[in-house]
Amino acid sequence: MLLESERNSIIVFQNVADAIVNVSNLIKIQSIFSSMGETEIESGIGSGFVWDKDGHIITNFHVVDGGSSFLIVFKDDKKQYRAKLIGADPIKDIAVLQLEVKRPSLKPIILGDSKSLLVGQKALVIGCPLGLNHTLTTGSISALERKIKGYGGVSIDGMIQTDASINPGNSGGALLDSQGKLIGINTILFNASGSQASAGLGFAIPVDIIKAIVPQLIKFGKVIRPGLGMTYLEDYYAVHLGLMDGVMIKFVDPKGPAAKADLQGITRNLWGQYFFGDIIISIDSTPVKNNDDLFATIEKHKIGDKVKIKYIRDNKEKTTYVTLSQM
Repeated sequence: MLLESERNSIIVFQNVADAIVNVSNLIKIQSIFSSMGETEIESGIGSGFVWDKDGHIITNFHVVDGGSSFLIVFKDDKKQYRAKLIGADPIKDIAVLQLEVKRPSLKPIILGDSKSLLVGQKALVIGCPLGLNHTLTTGSISALERKIKGYGGVSIDGMIQTDASINPGNSGGALLDSQGKLIGINTILFNASGSQASAGLGFAIPVDIIKAIVPQLIKFGKVIRPGLGMTYLEDYYAVHLGLMDGVMIKFVDPKGPAAKADLQGITRNLWGQYFFGDIIISIDSTPVKNNDDLFATIEKHKIGDKVKIKYIRDNKEKTTYVTLSQM
């Protein structure tokens, strides 16, 4: 006789598995036989899920990064469907593929919400770990609002932590609640032992982030974000230079808003000598200690907002105002 929790897991799997897919990343390489030209090989595998009946498939950006084409496999379907990349957001590690030839029957996943999640509630993972199609693992939500460094080099706020087993190949798959609704994309596995097996410490991008980003990726191919019109020195280089607080400007777009505010990046003279760029220490009175702080602060604003920036140049603190433009 089945327990109630077992019946729930079975029902969720039966209802949702058709919306989960295996994603293969293909890259083109030059054949060793010159007469054959280029050939495709599989460079990685992951999971994904059906977004809508137009054939959009959602997965992690790191699953598809570098691929020239992609193969999608559905449950109980031996056919492989080709897909193309139509939009990606490396910062949040989300990508949208679209089937090149629409499958006759598509079952989109049902979206839940992540703002009402509670630590301790049931969590289910359906994906394709290690290339094994449509695998179910169960557990609970271990923690919420985790800040985890993402594939794009910037921390993702609000990550969901779960002890449901997540293994290589689960990336891009679905994290579900007990109703079978999507609450996150499985994306990061932490394992202190360094092995490739699950260690009960997995993370997922909340569905509320997904719902905000995916429509933009489908419409524009990218996420429209506010920006200052400049790039920043990477944190690890800043540490080597002894910069522990603040973000050094690396390059300023001469046509962007930062240039209009007279902010300066790293420069070099005719003799090859480098000079530090301006060091941003706060935005609208919010301290900026690293790139994560800067990105998180800017992300709270809209295009057209004017922000107050404090920065250091030649050991002197200065202030300017920048109107945010499309990044």
